[in-house]
Amino acid sequence: MYEGQTVGVVVTAYNEEGLVGRVIETMPEFVDRVYAIDDGSTDGTWNEILEHADDVEVEGVETPSTDDPVPVPTTGEGMVTDGSGYATSVPFVLGIKHARNRGYGATVKTGYRHAHGDRMDVVAVMNGDGQMAPEELHRIIDPVVDGRADYAKGDRMRTRDTREGMSGFRFVGNAALTIMTKFASGYWKMNDSQNGYTAVSLETLERIPYESLYDEYGFLNDTLTTLNIHGMRVANVPHRAVYGEERSSIRLRRFVPRVSALLARNFVRRLKARYLVLDFHPAVLCYLFGTVGLLATLLATVAAVALPLTLVEGFFAAVLTTVLFVAAGTVLSVGIAFDVEQNHPLELVLTE
Repeated sequence: MYEGQTVGVVVTAYNEEGLVGRVIETMPEFVDRVYAIDDGSTDGTWNEILEHADDVEVEGVETPSTDDPVPVPTTGEGMVTDGSGYATSVPFVLGIKHARNRGYGATVKTGYRHAHGDRMDVVAVMNGDGQMAPEELHRIIDPVVDGRADYAKGDRMRTRDTREGMSGFRFVGNAALTIMTKFASGYWKMNDSQNGYTAVSLETLERIPYESLYDEYGFLNDTLTTLNIHGMRVANVPHRAVYGEERSSIRLRRFVPRVSALLARNFVRRLKARYLVLDFHPAVLCYLFGTVGLLATLLATVAAVALPLTLVEGFFAAVLTTVLFVAAGTVLSVGIAFDVEQNHPLELVLTE
């Protein structure tokens, strides 16, 4: 228990043999329950989780194999039973095994589902790769515990000290995705969009449709957009980056186009929900006319280059496209300014 509130931690693991056990072992004492989830690993991850688990559950199979412990049945409230219908003590560490690899988002959602059923006041997520220092968990959950935020996320990019050890390639890629996620989510002060060190309140889990969130690595981006649509306050918490010998399972050729498409859809979904359905705001018109204007500028430029124009015609074409570009850019900038102002109350940026 932390400051009078129960704390559950979801530990996600896919082929994290040699790492996930250490994450569980170093969990802070104030954590009430750990949900260690093996997402269909092909190495010894599950055996490592079993060494620390007080109870286990296997998802996705009708009859567990002889290699998998039989899960103890649970009640609808998440309380462990002995099969007789009478509740017994809930384990500190619950090991959960996905029979097949279902994706990072699906793994977190499994943890959310169990923590929600157990009525944990605050639910944190910590990856099983050892990149999230357990001693900083209290800083991640503090904004949620004290009521300043509904959701908190880590930020390794805030200062030079916090991003020490982050490779240049990782930094550039993360920065690009962060900019795109700012547009999609509406959290303009947010950094490090791919950081999975997060915490969420029980009330927030009850208000957002977390079961419908993206199943794969775009889960974090999708979560932010959904939080914004529901008017949730998000805290950005700086913490140091931790890197070792672990290898990312992300395949960029698959990840980049899928997440880019997801962010584009989420941008439209957010504008529709926040500025048309729930209420009307001129920001949506600025985004619309600004985007149309930029596309018209592009088409006009291509036409001017492709067509055999005289010197005078070329001059007027250049002036026209320049004016159109400036006008479209101005309208789009006004839309962004409106958007930033509208979402300002939903953001909390911590400096320490």
